[in-house]
Amino acid sequence: MSDAKGDVWVEAAFAELARTGVEGVRVEVLAKNLGVTKGGFYRRFADRAALLGAMLERWREGRTEAIAQQTSLDGQSPRERLKAVIQLYSERMNPAAMAIELAIRQWARADETAASAVASVDAARLKHVAELYRATGLGTDEADAQAFLFYCFVFGQSLLFVERGPRKRAQMIARSAEKLLAND
Repeated sequence: MSDAKGDVWVEAAFAELARTGVEGVRVEVLAKNLGVTKGGFYRRFADRAALLGAMLERWREGRTEAIAQQTSLDGQSPRERLKAVIQLYSERMNPAAMAIELAIRQWARADETAASAVASVDAARLKHVAELYRATGLGTDEADAQAFLFYCFVFGQSLLFVERGPRKRAQMIARSAEKLLAND
């Protein structure tokens, strides 16, 4: 679904997903939030399942494109690019995007289609970062393991409440990132 009016419904659905989870993504709620009638929804989507499918497809495509762009060398060394991705995820916290990510992962626990979308995104993330690690000289198995640790760190650090203050947190992230970037 790529028409502009359908996009409005998908964006409203993502906002509701972030707030209440997939159970809260209901046509009535979205129509009320958008200040329109349910009829507008049914002119763009056959049913709620079609909307949910459009959401998963948009999320999967968006995340896959983002990681490809984020890991593109653009004149940097692989190590510099890895460091830039760590900085991107640790310094520019995006609460709305993280809420959507977590909600989709929760949805995937009970829905095979959502689980497939999450698996596809995770595979792309791991593949691209492992390629960067291989470019630093690591073998395939080591690069795959390092990519796994990389994403455990990137997502894990965003979920932790560190009571040391922003400066101490930034220092801890920087030290941790150095460990992820070491080729010992």
